[in-house]
Amino acid sequence: MAVGLKASVANSLLDALGNATNYTAPTANYAKLHTGDPGAAAASNAATETTRKAVSFAAASGGSMASDADITWTSIAGSEDATHFSVWDAAAAGNFLWSGTVTANAYVAGDTLTIPSGSMTAAFTVAA
Repeated sequence: MAVGLKASVANSLLDALGNATNYTAPTANYAKLHTGDPGAAAASNAATETTRKAVSFAAASGGSMASDADITWTSIAGSEDATHFSVWDAAAAGNFLWSGTVTANAYVAGDTLTIPSGSMTAAFTVAA
C-alpha cells in the first residue's frame, strides 16, 4: 500500500527537524476521493467524482490532527465506493501531499457524501 506522506513532503519535514531547513507549509488542503489505493503519486484509482474539497484541521495535539469541519460532496458523480483519499495543495492541479483510507458507504450518482468533522485524521508516532 502506498498511503501516507508523499516522499518529498516527508523528506522536507525531516530536513526541517534534522537539518535546520525551513519547511513551507501549503496554504490550503483539498481532499480527493479514490476507489482504491491512490499510489505513490496519488494518480491511481481516482473516483469518478473528481472534485477536490477544501479540508481544514484543528491544531495538532498528541501527535495527531483531525479535520475541524464536515467535508461534503453534493450531487456526486458516478456510483462507486470510495475507500481512499488523497490530499493536495490546490483545488485543481497542484501538488499531492498525503493519502489515507476512508470508511464510507457506497454511493450512487447524485448522492451527497459527507466525511464528518473530526473524521479525517493524520498522526505521527509519538514517544511516550
